[in-house]
Amino acid sequence: MKRREFVKYIGCGCCSFSLASCSSAPITNRKQITFYPESVINSKAAQAYEKFKKKAKISKDTETLKLIKSIGSKMEVAISSYFKMKNIKDPTENFKWEYTLVDDDKMLNAWCMPGGKIAVYSGILKVTKNEDGLANVMGHEIAHAVAKHSVERMSASLAINLGTTVADIFLGGAISRTRNTIGKTTGVDVLQVGVFNPFTRSQETEADYLGLAFCSLTGYNLYEGAELWKRMREQNKGKEPPQFLSTHPSSTNRIAQIRSWIPSIRKKFPKLKTV
Repeated sequence: MKRREFVKYIGCGCCSFSLASCSSAPITNRKQITFYPESVINSKAAQAYEKFKKKAKISKDTETLKLIKSIGSKMEVAISSYFKMKNIKDPTENFKWEYTLVDDDKMLNAWCMPGGKIAVYSGILKVTKNEDGLANVMGHEIAHAVAKHSVERMSASLAINLGTTVADIFLGGAISRTRNTIGKTTGVDVLQVGVFNPFTRSQETEADYLGLAFCSLTGYNLYEGAELWKRMREQNKGKEPPQFLSTHPSSTNRIAQIRSWIPSIRKKFPKLKTV
């Protein structure tokens, strides 16, 4: 089956969802499919976060946790103030913010669950190096929650899976045969590489942009966003897969993109006096 036909049939199968449930990401105004209830995801995320805290090794580094909470508090105020100033519905109005520092020096990671549930692993501090670097990481993770990426991902996954199932029935199993043939030949899932990975990379790029905006609103150094990815590239030297096989943009592309955005972001999102 030709790629154009494959995409066409998926699109037809998903059309009823997208027409009924299109929304826009805050600030970027990127069109989203968000029919999965946000309240359900937030509730499940809160439950998962409580279970996570019981199992995780919580750090006793109170000073770093204090810094994390300070950065987070500034961003909470900045985000709400920005949307109020623009007379736009605040996407964080129902968030119940919470911050946890996990004692794991091998994990170079941080995340923000839907509803503002945040975890920072001590290992990421080797890359962030300073408050501005940490703020850029947190801004990126908070951006995922602000842009409702989990809601969008769940919605898109349901729509695409249903769309491919319907199309596969209509085409007598042609999509399944194509995926199986390519998978056996190359070891690659064509749907993952051709649809899901680009979709997730677009979310990561959007989170980079929004994260910079939030850092700018709170007065942090935006160039640390590029510097920390240079440090991350060194940490992951030789371990990064080709971008088309990854759910994330390459570190090199992120560095270039972030630097190109900074001048315009500074103008569009100057530091707020309320922060």
